[in-house]
Amino acid sequence: MFQGCGTALVTPFRPDQSLDEETLRRLVQRQIEAGIHFLVPCGTTGENPTLTRPEHLRVVEITLDEAKKKTPVLAGCGGNNTREVVALARDLEALGADGLLVVTPFYNKPTPDGLYEHFSAVAQATRLPIVVYNVPGRTGVNVDPATLARLATLETVIGVKEASGNISQIAAIFQVVPKDFAVLSGDDALTVPVLSLGGLGVISVASNEVPFPMARMTSLGLEGDFPGAVEIHRRLHALMEINFIESNPGPVKAAMAMMGLLEPVWRLPATTPRPDSLRKIETVLTDLGLIPHDGTGAGTPGR
Repeated sequence: MFQGCGTALVTPFRPDQSLDEETLRRLVQRQIEAGIHFLVPCGTTGENPTLTRPEHLRVVEITLDEAKKKTPVLAGCGGNNTREVVALARDLEALGADGLLVVTPFYNKPTPDGLYEHFSAVAQATRLPIVVYNVPGRTGVNVDPATLARLATLETVIGVKEASGNISQIAAIFQVVPKDFAVLSGDDALTVPVLSLGGLGVISVASNEVPFPMARMTSLGLEGDFPGAVEIHRRLHALMEINFIESNPGPVKAAMAMMGLLEPVWRLPATTPRPDSLRKIETVLTDLGLIPHDGTGAGTPGR
């Protein structure tokens, strides 16, 4: 179900900071029309720490409504209070989510035993499949291969979004998890290497901007056509990199605003990228033909 390219959806806001439901629907429709394989609302890219619980559920509800059970929805379900994550997992299951992306608890820095007990509590609370989200650069704790192997023994823990950036660690994971365990790249730039090791896809930031090419690149890799996948990767590499010139989702939302896809609005503590970063983002988008040279946002985004 969660194979190929999944988009870590941004959450659009209106200038008054309220949730922009109409734009969210358009963004989800754009993803589906471009052939994205699954959708991931309310992750880090979706600014989930600044969403209220009703907003979090509403974003997932809208995504599910637009997906119409034809495109799987892996809903973000993170936090550093296990009881709250358990409650959120139950609410998301009740909405009809197809699976849960559960980030490792941040700030707490749990031990391996603490990680196991946290994910075990969530797994016991829901029948939904769970993808572990390992992003130590943002959470302060790394899920090492041995711990992930232990988590893989939980019946409903079916995969990992690996955003450690450590390709050696990712390679080691394949040695200790079951063959049907889904290893997904959490970094766009590492998608092709992870696929070459036996990974099943990517949860992507860049596919917010270019869903069709990212889905195509991932499909080619899964089909074993690595020359074709590498060709697309090389074309998109600058975009993959510029999306992280500052903390995500600052750059990607700025890029999408330049492309005319949403209002350039973030919730604090996320802010507009610095002027120098904005110039670099604009240059990359222009070079890719995603915006015209005059910067009016009238390019051909996503194709």
